[in-house]
Parts: sequence; C-alpha cells; structure tokens
Amino acid sequence: MYKLLRNILFCLPAEASHSLALRAMNVGEALGTSTLLAANTTDKAQPKRVMGIDFPHVIGLAAGLDKNADYVAALTSMGFGFIEVGTLTPRPQPGNPKPRLFRLKSEQAIINRLGFNNKGIDYACENISKLRKRGVLGINIGKNFHTPIDQANQDYIHCLRRAYQLADYISVNISSPNTPGLRNLQFGDEFTSLLDALKEEQARLQTQHKIYTPIAVKLAPDMNEEQIAYCCESLLSREFDGVIATNTTLDRSLVASHPYAGEVGGLSGAPLSEKSCEVLRCIKAEVGERMPIIGVGGIMSAEHAQQRLKAGADLLQIYTGFIYQGPRLIEQILAGISVD
Repeated sequence: MYKLLRNILFCLPAEASHSLALRAMNVGEALGTSTLLAANTTDKAQPKRVMGIDFPHVIGLAAGLDKNADYVAALTSMGFGFIEVGTLTPRPQPGNPKPRLFRLKSEQAIINRLGFNNKGIDYACENISKLRKRGVLGINIGKNFHTPIDQANQDYIHCLRRAYQLADYISVNISSPNTPGLRNLQFGDEFTSLLDALKEEQARLQTQHKIYTPIAVKLAPDMNEEQIAYCCESLLSREFDGVIATNTTLDRSLVASHPYAGEVGGLSGAPLSEKSCEVLRCIKAEVGERMPIIGVGGIMSAEHAQQRLKAGADLLQIYTGFIYQGPRLIEQILAGISVD
C-alpha cells in the first residue's frame, strides 16, 4: 500500500508531497487507521537503555521530517522506537527559497537546502506539551540564520532552556550544510565555547528542575580523521551524553551524473551510507564504550542497519529510507538485526 501511495505522492514536488503525507498521517492517527501502514514491531522489538533512557527498540526517526512537532503522535504510531523533531531555532524562520528539496529517485537519495525552516522553539514546545501520548522524544536545536557565529551560543542556550523539561534528550545541530558558517561550530574556539556553555547550562537546569536531560551532538560526515578525533576528545572531556553520526553530506562523487548533482544542499540516502558508516567507525575508535553513538545517514536496509551496529552504533535513525520505503523498513530492519 505504501508503494502505491508513494508513487502518487512522488508525482508532486518533493516538499509538497512531504507536507501532504504528514498531514495524511495525522488524519490516519486521529481516525485510528494508522495500523494499515504501520510497521509490526510487536515480536521484533528489543528494548535498549541508552543515555539513561529506555528505548522500546533501536530504530528512530531522524530530525528534519517533523520540523515543528506537529506530527509526533502520527509518526510514533508508524512504529518508530523514538522520534527526533526539529531542527528548532529561537525565532521562527522561513528557511531558504523554494525549490529546496530534490528527489534523486534513481539513486534513492534526497538533496535538501531547507535551511532550518521552522515556526520556532516556542511553537514546537507548545505542541509537545499538549501531546496526549508520546514515546521517546528528542528535540534537535540550532541557531537562527541571521545570528552571527560569535553569538550562536545564545541561540543554543535559549533552545536548551525551553526544551529541557519536555525532551527525553536534546540533540545539538552544528553540522547542517544549509546554514552559512554553521559547520565552523565543530572546530576551534567556537566549538569548545559552545560545548562549555551547554554543559554549564545543563548542570544549572538539572539543579533547577531536579531532572537530567541528556545532550547529544550531531556531527557532519565531511570531516577527516584528525577533525573527528578533535571533536570526540572535546566531547569526551566534557562528558557529553552522546554523539550522532552523521548529518547530510556535500560530497557529490557518487551522484555526479545525476541532473540534480549540482543543486546546493545536503545529500542524504543511499549514496551517503558508506561515508557515514566510516565516520561512525572512526568515532567509535575514539570514544570506545565511553559515549553512546546514534548512527544515521543512508540506512536503507537491514544490512545497512546491521553494519552500523557492528561499527559501534547504539541506536539508529532513518529518514530518507523512510521516505522511499515507508514504515515497512522499520519492520525489515528489526527482523534483520541483532542487538547486544
């Protein structure tokens, strides 16, 4: 059924079809018909405790699909073990001009330059606070487009404060290629300054609210081994709770012949799989068992998922694979992996 619906939706421009599909999921969840599409995880789910959180199983939805926490209940009903919403910024922003989302169907890939389009952290938190039911929820935070890099800490701290009591964990997006200068926050004084500010505020919020909300940092796949080692050492020395590997890539080498290869933005899907897995292996070599890793990027099959787990991932997230294959991908992965 999903394949039929997908083929119809793919007749529309990419961003329009995404919006329509999400709205349809909300209707299905409200009518109680979500089970017609949802993955059957009953006999396959293996619970796992990561970052002090009990996940019903290891397959989650990556940030980017539900920007504003408008569809949390509907997406959870599809069978995900956890949902990550966002990226959210302090102030609403429209993102980059359209068109900004491109399907590379022959490559099982997507290029996006959405640019953190969202209605702002307050809107999303209001949605989350009204949820009647939800599973494990991550909130992905970023900075506004017009906030200078030397003031980025303020945006991240603002979002951390707002989301702290509502999230099961918070992910920090410093690796999107679609906000100018953002990836500079992965290196040098900007990186260490942000990490210090986040940990200081996390400690303050823990004292204030008597709860501990873990923070994971999401890294780019376009780093060399030296840069990866630097990031890992910085995260370990400050006792961050997790690392997410990886965001989308700027590399077009595997899709160079595609008509959309020249489009600006981050590439996700099958062509990212090998690169993202290699970065995960490098991260695992640096952090060992001292920090959990969430593997994401080009997971399109149970085989890809098992590769990430063998490379050192504790949890997995899908996005583009979900767009192309639907909820059955969750079921297929859970049936085809082994979790320690």
